[in-house]
Parts: sequence; C-alpha cells; structure tokens
Amino acid sequence: MSTMNISLPESMKAFVDEQVGQRGYGTSSEYLRELIRRDQDRVQLCGLLLAGAASEPTQPVDAAYFDALRAQVHQPRRAAKRKV
Repeated sequence: MSTMNISLPESMKAFVDEQVGQRGYGTSSEYLRELIRRDQDRVQLCGLLLAGAASEPTQPVDAAYFDALRAQVHQPRRAAKRKV
C-alpha cells in the first residue's frame, strides 16, 4: 500500500477525527479510504447511467421480461445446489 500525505484545515481535521471516533473506524486512513470507495462507486454509477441514457431504446420491459431474467439469474444457483 502506498502512502499519501494530505493537508487539511484544522476544522476539517477535527471533523475527520470526530467521524473516526463516532463511526468506529480505526484510523483516519480507514475513514478516508471508505469515502474514496463511495466516490468511486458514485462515479461508476453515473457512468453506467449516462451510458444507458445514451444507448438505443430496446423492446418494452414487461412482467415476462423480468420472469425470464429471474429464471436466468436463479439457474446457476439451482445447478450448483444439485452438485453439492
């Protein structure tokens, strides 16, 4: 793992220290890593939403579509249970 030093105003450092104590993080680094992970997830989700909005429309989605999707998702689990 690499190291990064950051400078914060005293008020922000106090806020980070408070969050570490209140939310059960072991260190300020753990807290900041969690914030960065959440931001990465947010950026990825925004990208997916924009890609979906820019994509060509497909056929309308109805109950049959979701039934087929559920069957497809559950199929591997059923097969895996049989092997056990």
